[in-house]
Amino acid sequence: MPQAISSATLAALRAIDTPTICNVIELFARQPRHTGYMNARIRANFPELPVIVGFAATVTCRCSSPPPDAGDGYSQLDEQVARFAELSGPPIVVMQDLDEPQAAATFGEVMCSSYQRFGAVGLISSGAGRDLEQVRALGFPVWTDGTIASHGYFHLLQTHVPVQVGGCVVQADDLLHADANGVALIPRAIASEIPEVTPQYLAAEQIVLDALQQGELTPAQLGEARRAMGAAIAELSARLRR
Repeated sequence: MPQAISSATLAALRAIDTPTICNVIELFARQPRHTGYMNARIRANFPELPVIVGFAATVTCRCSSPPPDAGDGYSQLDEQVARFAELSGPPIVVMQDLDEPQAAATFGEVMCSSYQRFGAVGLISSGAGRDLEQVRALGFPVWTDGTIASHGYFHLLQTHVPVQVGGCVVQADDLLHADANGVALIPRAIASEIPEVTPQYLAAEQIVLDALQQGELTPAQLGEARRAMGAAIAELSARLRR
């Protein structure tokens, strides 16, 4: 069974921006620093919307050819939202568009309204989206790799399978954190520690920020502040890895 994440931890994680989440994860040295977050292809369509934290509701799709059963391309949507109940908390739809290059939009107003109605807090797609003004009006955050006006032959394929989005392999029920800066995967084993560690990390950063606010600052003084920050971060990281 996956490690449970409390509602209090989820709320505390929502109070932190995604770059800081990435910085704090690095302190635990559990994974290479160039992994665990999505690349620049995945961009926030509505960067003004707040942080979201939730659990991956993964799904694959295609738009370039009709559904194999020649049926309704959205027939899997009912099953997908029903399976939100399998997740550990608020769903974030993570959609892999299997078409390369992209052929059409992978979501629009109706799909996002449906996801939102059944508890999803956002959507991340390796493909394109559409109906962006209508989706913005829903207050439903989405991250995409572009915009296309038509849905083509859109159809959903497999639900709760591993997907590749933005250079990351995402498993169903993975814990995700996303904001205007991008999307990060949070290891469950350290999720509850991140909110506790974050103030200490920010205090270390503040050493340099305070120095930069001084009326007079020499390059040597900046270097001294940076070394002090580095030492504080190194000490914090060493404690976490014991």
